[in-house]
Amino acid sequence: MSDINELSFEAAYTELESIITKLESGEIPLDESVTLFERGRQLSEWCQSLLDKAELRVNQLSPDGRVEPLE
Repeated sequence: MSDINELSFEAAYTELESIITKLESGEIPLDESVTLFERGRQLSEWCQSLLDKAELRVNQLSPDGRVEPLE
């Protein structure tokens, strides 16, 4: 497993989808399930962080604190 902080959004999301598929199968041992769940949680948080950063780049704060799209 690579360092999450070095993954692109697409790579992290693909890995997260793979983990979800494995967990939903119910065919892996409990210890591995817990490890995968932890990794999935970290990947989910990383993806959300990247999405938040992208949103900030697309939006700007107005003088009164409202978020407005860049034009």
